[in-house]
Amino acid sequence: MTQITPQPGIMDITLYQAGKSHVTGQARVIKLSANENPFGPSPKAIAAAQAAAPDLHRYPSTDHAELRTAIGEVHDLDPDRIICGVGSDEVLQFITQSYTGPGDEVIYTEHGFSMYPILARQAGATPVCVPERDRRVDVDQILNAVTDQTRLVFLTNPGNPTGTMLDDAEVARLAQALPAHILLVVDGAYAEFVRGETPFDGGAGLVDAHPNVIMTRTFSKVYGLGGLRVGWGYGAREIIDVLNRVRQPFNLSNLSLNTAEAALRDRDYLSFCMTENAKWRDWLAAELEALGVASDESQTNFILARFADQEEAEACDAVLQSRGVIVRKVAGYGIPNGLRITVGDEEGCRAVVAGIQAFKEGARA
Repeated sequence: MTQITPQPGIMDITLYQAGKSHVTGQARVIKLSANENPFGPSPKAIAAAQAAAPDLHRYPSTDHAELRTAIGEVHDLDPDRIICGVGSDEVLQFITQSYTGPGDEVIYTEHGFSMYPILARQAGATPVCVPERDRRVDVDQILNAVTDQTRLVFLTNPGNPTGTMLDDAEVARLAQALPAHILLVVDGAYAEFVRGETPFDGGAGLVDAHPNVIMTRTFSKVYGLGGLRVGWGYGAREIIDVLNRVRQPFNLSNLSLNTAEAALRDRDYLSFCMTENAKWRDWLAAELEALGVASDESQTNFILARFADQEEAEACDAVLQSRGVIVRKVAGYGIPNGLRITVGDEEGCRAVVAGIQAFKEGARA
């Protein structure tokens, strides 16, 4: 037997489980398990990817200057305070790697993104899970969990897999109450889907107001680039400088950088995707409610459908799979009676409703 042993905490990691993509016996499926954009990326992004293909033998830039500049222009942010990563996951990894270690504690909430405890354990830190209240983040629970060992707090806003939103005042209260040496990470992967009269900034204003707050965003959701893995973070200049010191110099390819910039600049396509998502999200929630399936108001591109118990949720999932519709069971997120359903296009949403209706009618028969 080998005498080589991993660092403490590594073997405590439960491997991340991605959304299912295939169903045995089904040649064609409607995949609504990974919160992907059903319309795919912008045609301009596809064209940019094709244009980049002849230069795949060339190393990319190490500073991502053009993409950071584009992000800064679109979101009115300082490009020098932006870092790009292989999805926002990599930026989150930079943060935990740089600011936590053995003896430190990392706070996350009960139904928060399942990568948070994994990232903490990678760094040798101790993940601390605090309860939510009716699938919503409870600021007081977070603050009550803070100890002398706390170094990092992860906040998914809007939440995944809940779809719920912590309002601006509560997020500001959390940022204000945390000691200055604790870093608050506002994970805004679904920020573009938040409904409101003014665009949601994902936490950028908090970053400007508090030097111990950092925001992360992704191109994997509304921009439809999950397969390329591009994300970014925005924080104080001193924090971004630290993160760049642990970032691999060529972590993003030319193809990824060029495609992400083209996707970002195509605001008309972004508006189309956001409008379609909002329309079918509301329709799906209303149709499920009419079938007796509850869900909280979602601020994302998915709905968390709640059933009577885990048995009913799993039975409904089985019926959906038999019809070629794949959704996501979320017992691993502490919601055993839930199914997370990505908001698809019209065909996908209607297939979900038809499947759940068939399940309900079969259960009554």
